[in-house]
Amino acid sequence: MKCHEGTEPTTEGRFMRAPRVLVVDDESTLRTAIFRALDRKGLQVLTANRIEEAKLFAQGEQSLDLALVDLNLPDGDGIDLMTHLKRVHPSCEVIILTGHGTIESAVRATQNGAFHFITKPFNMDEIISLVEKALTHKKLQQENIQLRTELSKKKQYEQIIGTSESIQACLRMVERVADSDSTVLVTGESGTGKELIAKAIHAQSPRANQPFIAINCGAIPSELLESELFGHIKGAFTGAISNRVGRFEMADGGTIFLDEIGDLQPSLQVKLLRVLQERSFEPVGSTKSVQVNVRVVAATNKNLEDEVNRGNFREDLYYRLNVIPIALPALRERKTDIPLLFAHFIEIFNRNKGRQLLGLSPEAIETLTQYPWPGNIRELENLVERLSILKGQGQIEVADLPPKYRGMSQNSQGQNIIEIPDQGLDFNTAVDQFENQLILKALEKTGWNRNQAALLLRLNRTTLVEKIKKKGLRPAGDLGPETTETQTSDFDFEGNHNPGREISV
Repeated sequence: MKCHEGTEPTTEGRFMRAPRVLVVDDESTLRTAIFRALDRKGLQVLTANRIEEAKLFAQGEQSLDLALVDLNLPDGDGIDLMTHLKRVHPSCEVIILTGHGTIESAVRATQNGAFHFITKPFNMDEIISLVEKALTHKKLQQENIQLRTELSKKKQYEQIIGTSESIQACLRMVERVADSDSTVLVTGESGTGKELIAKAIHAQSPRANQPFIAINCGAIPSELLESELFGHIKGAFTGAISNRVGRFEMADGGTIFLDEIGDLQPSLQVKLLRVLQERSFEPVGSTKSVQVNVRVVAATNKNLEDEVNRGNFREDLYYRLNVIPIALPALRERKTDIPLLFAHFIEIFNRNKGRQLLGLSPEAIETLTQYPWPGNIRELENLVERLSILKGQGQIEVADLPPKYRGMSQNSQGQNIIEIPDQGLDFNTAVDQFENQLILKALEKTGWNRNQAALLLRLNRTTLVEKIKKKGLRPAGDLGPETTETQTSDFDFEGNHNPGREISV
């Protein structure tokens, strides 16, 4: 048995360390020749003449990059050894060494995962060329996996929109906890994006290339939820016509997201507690335990401490889940993000539905920031979809918003009435918005003739003009900065009749 821990190669500079290569062949002369050829290339070379000896190398903490395995070894089949090596080191490439009479077996080996095979006798140039190709292939695979992982991370973060301190604090917490396997409890109102946070944690974790399995514990009847979570065996209950794998087993090696965990029935709370403690469970109807390696991220819109005090939720399970808490803010608590979220959804619906919405007017933004958003981001997304269908193009003005978003509803005569939400409203802002709506309606009614609009509102024209300028009001579709216009008016600055006088607005 020989081992050479080579330094970083000069010709194989693609690796941070010299690739580790295992050569397994019972012919000592051939084994030594391959060792010397690869050693000269600066590779770390390990050699073994039997399967058991090769398995000892595979048990080490350092990964294997490549193995050259003889098809027929004294203590077993080279394909069996290849299967073992790939199970222990999944990214390890394997080249099969074979004689002329076993080419069919070598072809079968490539069909089962071998990178290539080479028939004896061969010269060292052939071996070196094949080794270089295998290591290059492995490197490209690693780079592709890394690229996919980075793109996945970027995609997950791009879905979480906002610059407010509250949401940025949540993202900082995600970055801090992603590398651990600790259980995370995400809390927040319905529609705040709890599943997006769970996906971001998974995407940033070492489990990113493993499954992410989500299940809503409140959406599945309690009598079916146990089978959904833990699976069942054939005949466990009426209708169980075959074995079924549960969500926990599906998520083995990855992350399971348990949404609305506060709705879990007490009987299932006990079983979930055992999974968290022992990482094992029994499928419904089975007496055999199934071991799983799963990270748990749970979410709820309920206050679990209150549920514990009421006797609805186990205290020991609560503390098992609440190892790392992340509290998502409601949309009304991050109002500065509303324009960003609106623009994000407008871009999506413009692209997916072929619309041409241009965004929100300043007045519409101000109006929407006063709305309490009980449905949070999900409600905002639904509003944008509705506007994309009904308006389709142009800038969204206050008048385009449904009445409830303007703080108004209609009585039986179709007249608008003001509503005060449970959270209250800012009086001065509400009055200012109502004044904006009155002025806009008067201007729209008169085709933006300020003289006639002032008469409708029984205001001095100069007063109306100053309000228009101060509020930055402009016709729908006029997206440019407000300009000074000169027009002929029949009224002077005091509203007196004075034909032909020029005024600047």
